Amino acid sequence: MSPWGMALILLTMLWVRDLWVNNAQVQPMPYSEFVQHLEAGDVASVRVASNVIEGELKKPLPDGRQRFITTRIEPGLAKDLSSYKVRYEGVIENTVVHDVLSWVLPVLLMFGLWNLLARKMMKDGGFGGGIGGMMGVGKSRARVYAETDVSVHFNDVAGVDEAKDELRESVDFLKNPQSYGRLGARMPKGILLIGPPGTGKTMLARAMAGEAGVPFFSISGSEFVEMFVGVGAARVRDLFEQARKAAPAIIFIDELDALGRARGAGPMSGGHDEKEQTLDQLLSEMDGFDASVGVVILAATNRPEVLDPALLRAGRFDRQVLVDRPDRKGRTDILRVHIKKITTAPDVNPDAVAALTPGFAGADLANLVNEAALLATRRQAQAVEATDFNNAIERIVAGLEKRNRVLSPKERQTVAYHEMGHALLAMSLPGADPVHKISIIPRGIGALGYTIQRPTEDRFLSTRSELANRMTVLLGGRAAEQLMLGEISSGAADDLAKATDIALDMVTRLGMSTELGQVAYERQRTPFLAQMPAFGSERNYSEDTARHIDEAVRQLVDKAFANAMEGLQARRDLLEQGA
Repeated sequence: MSPWGMALILLTMLWVRDLWVNNAQVQPMPYSEFVQHLEAGDVASVRVASNVIEGELKKPLPDGRQRFITTRIEPGLAKDLSSYKVRYEGVIENTVVHDVLSWVLPVLLMFGLWNLLARKMMKDGGFGGGIGGMMGVGKSRARVYAETDVSVHFNDVAGVDEAKDELRESVDFLKNPQSYGRLGARMPKGILLIGPPGTGKTMLARAMAGEAGVPFFSISGSEFVEMFVGVGAARVRDLFEQARKAAPAIIFIDELDALGRARGAGPMSGGHDEKEQTLDQLLSEMDGFDASVGVVILAATNRPEVLDPALLRAGRFDRQVLVDRPDRKGRTDILRVHIKKITTAPDVNPDAVAALTPGFAGADLANLVNEAALLATRRQAQAVEATDFNNAIERIVAGLEKRNRVLSPKERQTVAYHEMGHALLAMSLPGADPVHKISIIPRGIGALGYTIQRPTEDRFLSTRSELANRMTVLLGGRAAEQLMLGEISSGAADDLAKATDIALDMVTRLGMSTELGQVAYERQRTPFLAQMPAFGSERNYSEDTARHIDEAVRQLVDKAFANAMEGLQARRDLLEQGA
């Protein structure tokens, strides 16, 4: 029953009670008449209350009444009224409205507010993700997409053909689970999608659900974690229970590293940590459910190195699928998908744009197409042209043009020599990437000029000579300043840092130093997928070896700088003319 129906019933009961109390089978008698009967000695007995007097007469009145009830009046006032022969009687004030306003109405308002809060909490577990809902705090927050809600299919996902082939098998299992068990095989309980950010892991999961035509439970790993201990574990239980009821179904946990980080990895970690309890419950659920019921668990992460080993063992996430950055063909396919959504000119060639975007992920390419469309819209064009794509690539790689930043003639000359030094060496050294564009227009935060090189093909290996040439090209700008101006500037700071990193990798990780031999002194200094430094790296060599490493790195950088000086000295006239 609704709160308003209950309130109406309560008010009716109060009104009926008030009528019954005031008119309980006894005819009211005026107080003046009661005083007359009292003076005449006709009153047999009375019962005195705070507001009324009930009693019984010695003999009935002419109308047959013998019991009476009257309202009390102050004795002094009654005496004064009697002296003037005035007929008077008391009136009991009706306090039903006052009672309702004083205590019934506040109770009803509190009840209605509580009912509203309870419904809100049970619906979405809280207000804006605050401290969580009281009634639905242990409920899973997974967004459930029915078969008709998922409009993404494998045809909409390009550039990750190998990953799609891995997932098609699970799709076939969800559609026809009986045929897969005929030889005794079982489907993997969990599939972990591993790849850098923006490569399309979430879209692949949605496409798998769209192909299979089954309910899709999507949730982020961070949504399991709450300030209340035990809430995350309860949500894991509820999620798996919902999926079992809806089987066949797909559970997709995005950003698994927020939930599945290795236990005890930090100095403050303990066995009662909320995240660890949630992870323990997830491990238990993955062990406890039968894969034959038709529930497939998908998860995605770009930091597999921080995951708990128990998550990755056989029987849990049995299959790991790499969703890597696309190659040139994959970038072309992705661009074709996104270019369909905009109006392009005939000179736009997706393959040519893909050649200019090595290292771009799917999200980067989608952003590139959008930036090109915005640039064309800004110049009032009828279609997006190839020039818009080139400008969009420069804007993404080098930053926004700052035409208002006016350089002094000396600074402009320095930047011109610097960029020509990069370009001449890149064009003259074997194996160097071709020069795409040179500019002395400032871009981004600190770039006063830039030289863009674009490889003609995707490369996955680099030889020692190629790395040395790359350092030579990086130091070409500083060498040009030294050669033409007689001094160096601060503009080569970023080039110097990159050249030093290449030299350090050659010496410590790649075994390319003749003095130190074929030994790897350090592990990879950055995680494989997350482009961020790894803190607390362990050093497994002596101080003497560290001194030799420093000397070898300095020798490689000095040699690259000497090669740059030599190459530019041979082309000094071209350097000066180009600048």
